[in-house]
Amino acid sequence: MLDLGFWAPVMMGGLLAGGSCGLLSVFIVGMRIPFLGVCVAHAALAGAVFGALAGLTGQMLLLPALASALIAAILLGLVNPHEIRMDTNIVMGILFTVTIGLAFLGFGLFGVLGRSDHDVRTLLWGSLNYCRWKDVSLILATAVAFLIFTIVCHKEMRAILFSRRDAAAAGVHATLVWTIFLVLTAILLTVSFQTVGGLMIYSLITNPAAAAFQLTRGSGRVLALASLLGAASGLGGFLIAAVTDLPSGAVIVLLSAFFVAIAATIARWRSQ
Repeated sequence: MLDLGFWAPVMMGGLLAGGSCGLLSVFIVGMRIPFLGVCVAHAALAGAVFGALAGLTGQMLLLPALASALIAAILLGLVNPHEIRMDTNIVMGILFTVTIGLAFLGFGLFGVLGRSDHDVRTLLWGSLNYCRWKDVSLILATAVAFLIFTIVCHKEMRAILFSRRDAAAAGVHATLVWTIFLVLTAILLTVSFQTVGGLMIYSLITNPAAAAFQLTRGSGRVLALASLLGAASGLGGFLIAAVTDLPSGAVIVLLSAFFVAIAATIARWRSQ
């Protein structure tokens, strides 16, 4: 039996992180930029690595991780792919190579300086079991901020989903809205690291939307269903991991992939 008093923040953290990442996944998949999560995640990882080298530990590592993720997000927001004649995913790929290079450089310096990289590896792989109410408060605040942005800028984001260039030509402040979206994405992913880990969070910003797009139509319904599937992945993954004594992050990832498989099966059955 689970001690609900002890595990309540863990379950709430998984629910909120999964739901907010599921909401984010609709924009990521809709704009065909799944590499964004990997790019931001490794920027945050690089920041955490050098923060650990500077002597920070535990929750304090979120500060340099968040700072690096925000820098990467702002750089991506200010770069106009049409002006530099380069696809957005290529720009993200270049930034990814820089950040992962810095992260591995930092990991190499741990041995040179004789310091432990335990805290960074914990952040990298993540564990929902360490989530407490203060972490839930942070995830909740970020999730609410992203939800408000989604509601307020719904029309603008729909235009940007179609084409950033056409959205700007129609009078939408595309660069501003896009940059705010990236900043909120960076914050959301960074505070969710401890839930499934920096490497595995990629699944929660692709799989819920991939499943939702196969099951329903209409932006509102897709957003709601993707959030629901993300929340189910976060909470359900923890419950399954608790019963089977398996790593929660890995189970969350596999459960989100299972939902995609079920959705694909249902979509194929409907088309027959």
